Amino acid sequence: MYERRSFINMTILIADDDMDDRLFMERALRQNGFTQAINFVEDGEDLMEYLRQNGRYKGQQPVYPNLLILDLNMPRKNGFQALAEIKADPALRRLPVIVMSTSSTHEDVLETYNLGVNSFVIKPFNFNRLVEIVGALKLYWMDIVKLP
Repeated sequence: MYERRSFINMTILIADDDMDDRLFMERALRQNGFTQAINFVEDGEDLMEYLRQNGRYKGQQPVYPNLLILDLNMPRKNGFQALAEIKADPALRRLPVIVMSTSSTHEDVLETYNLGVNSFVIKPFNFNRLVEIVGALKLYWMDIVKLP
């Protein structure tokens, strides 16, 4: 039997340029019992500034995420570029990254795993299915796995 952990002090960062997708992810997390911090960034540039506490995040109290949910198709810097930077940076590379994308191409899946992603999930087009997927992610990433 695995040890159940609470969500206490757990922070999730969601990098997605689509406002509806961000709202649906937050609702799906809340429906699965997640009551802690959910932070959002809208593109890869904003993501890297958040993680490195640069730009508009400079001088703010750092809230380092326990888990990153990353979209691939974002403006300014896409998810592939951001993932490559995260996994190349010794200060960030341990951050667990889940790609959640509408893309299901074999090439995109291979490329993200080659870059070091921890999981690749295809975004569902149905909210109820999203709630189920988030429940499975919660079980694995927040209840079973020991995060850094």
